[in-house]
Amino acid sequence: MRLEYDKNIPDPKNGDLLISEPFLNDPNFDRTVILVCENGADGTFGLVINKTTDLLLDEVMNETIDFNGRLNIGGPVEQNTLHYIHRISMPIEGAIPLGNGIYWSGDYEQIKALILNGQVSENDIKFYLGYSGWSLGQLRVELDQQSWFVKPNATARQIFDMDEDALWKSILHEMGGKYKVFSNYPADPRLN
Repeated sequence: MRLEYDKNIPDPKNGDLLISEPFLNDPNFDRTVILVCENGADGTFGLVINKTTDLLLDEVMNETIDFNGRLNIGGPVEQNTLHYIHRISMPIEGAIPLGNGIYWSGDYEQIKALILNGQVSENDIKFYLGYSGWSLGQLRVELDQQSWFVKPNATARQIFDMDEDALWKSILHEMGGKYKVFSNYPADPRLN
């Protein structure tokens, strides 16, 4: 039996997930899941949601924030920038809704105050160093080359509650059918 990839993969919308195909030949995106934050006339901006670091927020900021959540690698572009995704229920000025109670960005000082006051926990916000970006048309080429699968409508559970190390496999498994089969492909097919 030969597995077939999707033909005519739709363009992702804000709030969708990009899942790398099992053998994507790019170490920056090996078995990654990316939350699409903006896909528009200027290109596509997203954050890898399953690559964590051992760094804490205090270690990269010039201030003490007392936040125990580990930082994540959002992608290979501008890793000296900080980005965040959250599910804070109160309105955050400038936060961009991505659907299903997920927000990207927003007023950092407001978020910092909520963290310092104990109103936001590590389970409600994730911080990312760098981002993943594509110029206009670049992601479409990669989709046509079948480098990515698109999973519509990310959920807060997928982003905030699932184990990052198992996320790639778990989402493909949830998608079912041939994606479930892809989820079981070994990282190195020579070991099969």
